[in-house]
Amino acid sequence: QVQLVESGGGLVQAGGSLRLSCAASGRTFTTYAMGWFRQARGKVREFVASISGGGGNRNYADSVKGRFTISRDLTKNTAYLQMNSLKDEDTDVYYCAVSQLHIGPRTQDEFRYWGQGTQVTVSS
Repeated sequence: QVQLVESGGGLVQAGGSLRLSCAASGRTFTTYAMGWFRQARGKVREFVASISGGGGNRNYADSVKGRFTISRDLTKNTAYLQMNSLKDEDTDVYYCAVSQLHIGPRTQDEFRYWGQGTQVTVSS
């Protein structure tokens, strides 16, 4: 059974940093892209970032480009999202996902497995 578990969320002041982790279990996803989405209550889930199976290709939403960095550790079957210079508008539930593609996914239907989410709250 595939399971994705996010961790690292919490409360942080504006301008601060958080590092989210996503540990995958149940199978190995070293060749498949992984990504992060976020969703506020009552809003559509939006793409944040994705990283290719080999880790060499990364995509970001314009709203986080230059502030967030996605990475992965293939030996640990884990993906990370380093979030710096956090803003109020980054407050959301953040979801980790594994794609059925190897490179370049950006939409929800390009991701097959999802975690339960972790809350990130940025206070000003």
